[in-house]
Amino acid sequence: MSSNIPRNDGTPLRLELVERVRVNTNAVARRAATLPARRSIKKQYQAAWLVRAVQCIDLTTLAGDDTPGRVRRLCAKARRPFRDDLVEAMGLADDPPTVGAVCVYPTMVRPAVAALEGSGIPVASVATAFPAGLTPLPMRLAEIRYAVEEGAREIDIVISRALVLTGDWAGLYDEVRQMREACGPAHLKAILATGDLKTLRNVYRASLVSMMAGADFIKTSTGKEDVNATLPVSLVMLRALREYGEETGYRVGFKPAGGLRTAKDALTWLTLMKEECGAPWLQPDLFRIGASSMLGDIERQIEHFVTGRYSSSIRHAAA
Repeated sequence: MSSNIPRNDGTPLRLELVERVRVNTNAVARRAATLPARRSIKKQYQAAWLVRAVQCIDLTTLAGDDTPGRVRRLCAKARRPFRDDLVEAMGLADDPPTVGAVCVYPTMVRPAVAALEGSGIPVASVATAFPAGLTPLPMRLAEIRYAVEEGAREIDIVISRALVLTGDWAGLYDEVRQMREACGPAHLKAILATGDLKTLRNVYRASLVSMMAGADFIKTSTGKEDVNATLPVSLVMLRALREYGEETGYRVGFKPAGGLRTAKDALTWLTLMKEECGAPWLQPDLFRIGASSMLGDIERQIEHFVTGRYSSSIRHAAA
């Protein structure tokens, strides 16, 4: 993650900002519905946007049967997400694109760091008893410190949903603040698990409190909930992000995760970022996509742009 973006140092908990939150659900739904309906990005412009989407992907494996070998294969794909012939055809051979980061469990951080040495690609690690977050806080903080010691430069933490559902904003603030301190130099991405938070108002409030506590990114989901990243939830989180920026001057990043699988999804969320936050949020410093299967579909679309033909998905290995 670029050092050109100052880290979010956080602020004292401002309950007056949290308590005054109101969300017009119908208006959110209407605005979200316009995003995929009225936008058309074609030809070389679509190809350029899709390359940018790949540069913002956190290429992820979070499976129970992960092995160092699987992680090494994923890291090879992270280094060269497109086949060499496609890179050359797009005129990118002098500076081939790479993904934004590789995201793994804490025990897989060390092999990922070794596999990515010299690439400049950071390793992100989930922590804090991902995905449920239901272990004692000292154990969750220890897991953060372990991942950072192993070489993780970004930590994706999960908040305690119960603190949001019971309105314990001071408790949520204190928890995330301690996690931020445990991260040390590593950037903190706060996963809100929005599918568990029940209302858009809760999503907005949890976003604000997490940013006040020092989150460098706010992230929709673990990918394990019944409902993951959606356009209405993403829109609400971006409005909270904008409010926090106006209040403090800090720029906080955003990461949708779970349910984004196609090149069309990538274009839709890039459009959302451009229209709601502006061009600076089209960079991996401030925008990440938590996905892996999306990469194969994007590569198919790029091959269609280069050759005029669609290829079988089996020609585009996931790792």
